[in-house]
Amino acid sequence: MEKVCYDTQVEPSLLHTLGRPLSMGTITEDGARLDVSTRGFWSKMDRAFFDVKVYNALAPSNLGLGIQETYRSKEKKKKTSYLYRVLEVEGAIFTPMIMSTTGGIGKEFSSVITQLAMLKSKKTGKLYSDCIRFIRLKLSFCMVRCVTLSLRGYRGCVKNETTTCDIYNV
Repeated sequence: MEKVCYDTQVEPSLLHTLGRPLSMGTITEDGARLDVSTRGFWSKMDRAFFDVKVYNALAPSNLGLGIQETYRSKEKKKKTSYLYRVLEVEGAIFTPMIMSTTGGIGKEFSSVITQLAMLKSKKTGKLYSDCIRFIRLKLSFCMVRCVTLSLRGYRGCVKNETTTCDIYNV
């Protein structure tokens, strides 16, 4: 994202709500964070916030719903938590990015991938089809790494007094 947009930040803090009345269910605590923010994603000067959720599609709590229903309910839950705060306090756009451990993605995540591929295509001059293929491939490998890490655990450096190992340096 930072190659095609500007002012990209990972886990940016949200502004204080200063006691503003927000809709029921909105997260109002100070220090709340979303996963990514950037400028110039949906339109030139607008700031956009994204929050990623990876869920286990095979969990007992998800088996009763259809696939699309599950994605919609997860997107709705994220929007209930953050949408009004981002719109009213930040003056920005919020997009939840929902993905299952089986590799499927929600409708809004699909829109993000499409827009990202278009931006990358315009910036690099490469074909849109090549850009979207690259993004989907990279996303697939990230998902495999995420699922593998959650199943077997992190097997990096053991944390002791002299050495620390950050999970993001895998």
